[in-house]
Amino acid sequence: MARHFNRKLKLHGFNNLTKSLSFNIYDICYAKKPRHRREYIEYIDEEYNAERLTNILTDVANIIGANILNIAHQDYDPQGASVTMLISEEPVAAEELSNTEAPGPLPETVLAHLDKSHITVHTYPESDPDSGISTFRADIDVSTCGRISPLKALNYLIHSFESDIVIMDYRVRGFTRDVRGKKLFIDHKINSIQNYLSRDTRERYQMVDVNVYQENIFHTKMMLKQFDLDNYLFGTGSEDITDAEAKSIREHLEREMYEIFYGRNITRGMKP
Repeated sequence: MARHFNRKLKLHGFNNLTKSLSFNIYDICYAKKPRHRREYIEYIDEEYNAERLTNILTDVANIIGANILNIAHQDYDPQGASVTMLISEEPVAAEELSNTEAPGPLPETVLAHLDKSHITVHTYPESDPDSGISTFRADIDVSTCGRISPLKALNYLIHSFESDIVIMDYRVRGFTRDVRGKKLFIDHKINSIQNYLSRDTRERYQMVDVNVYQENIFHTKMMLKQFDLDNYLFGTGSEDITDAEAKSIREHLEREMYEIFYGRNITRGMKP
């Protein structure tokens, strides 16, 4: 559905639209022995502990042009971590704000600005004792109230995590009014979340959209197109396994990815 927006909308009072970006990031590996699985969980807990996550979300707050009001963070026993930030609008010159349907900055170039509300992240490491597959999931929510969309933080966040699967939802809620009193239920053009991702990301992942334009709901799923088995062996190298073992491990990894991507269990040997 085509939509057209003036470059500068003249609103009556504050922009009351709420824009919410929620997504799950999955990192998958094969840990052959129980001690390898424990070491993987320990590695994830260290790599994505509350302090590191706080630093990532602080960068996100900078991207979206916000003042951090409060931070709550917690490392959990035996595993996992959470961070929640309450943020408020920072006075940023209007010309610095960009709502165009284009990728936001990468981790090494945090320059853009958005708006305000809250940011949260929760992590969930887990493992399958039978197959040796271990999975790390991070749930991230970025919600802003105002003119700018949190989608500008998406490119940075995806590059901040090792992501085999990414499942994203974006929704614009409520309405605001222009100076003539007309209700606006969305204030920026968007055809797909994919347009906010960098080219290298779009080339590396298989992507599927399920969008409900009339409800301002956008859903995108991403899965790596191909992977190097050596990058998925935790505590084991490819030289330590036979060709038959390598084939079996690859099948387990692929099935895990397919099941997460399609949201259903798949019988061994079957394709979705």
